[in-house]
Amino acid sequence: MNDAELAAHLAQTAGQLLLTVRDSGMLSDKALGKAGDATANQFLVHALREQRPDDGLLSEEEKDNLDRLAFARTWIVDPVDGTREYGEARADWAVHVGLAVDGVASVGAVALPGANDGAGIVLRTDRPVTVPPAPPVLRMVVSRTRPAREAVAVAQKLGAELVPMGSAGAKAMAVILGDADIYLHSGGQFEWDSCAPVAVALAHGLHCSRIDGSALVYNQAETYMPDLLICRKEHAEQVLDLIAALD
Repeated sequence: MNDAELAAHLAQTAGQLLLTVRDSGMLSDKALGKAGDATANQFLVHALREQRPDDGLLSEEEKDNLDRLAFARTWIVDPVDGTREYGEARADWAVHVGLAVDGVASVGAVALPGANDGAGIVLRTDRPVTVPPAPPVLRMVVSRTRPAREAVAVAQKLGAELVPMGSAGAKAMAVILGDADIYLHSGGQFEWDSCAPVAVALAHGLHCSRIDGSALVYNQAETYMPDLLICRKEHAEQVLDLIAALD
């Protein structure tokens, strides 16, 4: 398999494993989230170490090994993005498998195992789909529980509708699928939250950057990433200008 095929296969398989764990009925609440994270993580990291032994690896659920900084190619994975939504049997959670090359989110796949009434979908860098046109009233996807102040303020300026949603991957993919138009996050994330979604969004022709317009850089010693903007290119300049004008 090439890198894109591998990312898609791993994301889809991890998603199926997660559904099997959840549907077993043996676990609930926090125990389910922990078991899902551990199961998907073990599969992903072992598979990547076998399939790409000469690449670096960073996973949310694995102790960070800074030896990855010596690699030009580093796989960055989030075994369950949206553990709460996964445990609640919602659709807005994801599996992220991304590859950063020289710090750029270059290849990846995002699986949405609960989408399409449980049939699932995998969005990937090597098979871009057509992004639907924007509606007259724009929609900004935000956190279900903690909508970012900047996102709410920009949405008000744009006259955009707020669309609450769970995981970062689900939010980013909502722009591709036409369920939202702008994903503006300023509450802090980590590299695994956005590497695969950004790679997939870029492959679909979307704008991806920090909220000051600067580039997103991956495989850094500090994995914290304060903010993120994903939107159609025609909206990027206006959104960035509105962010810059905020107090």
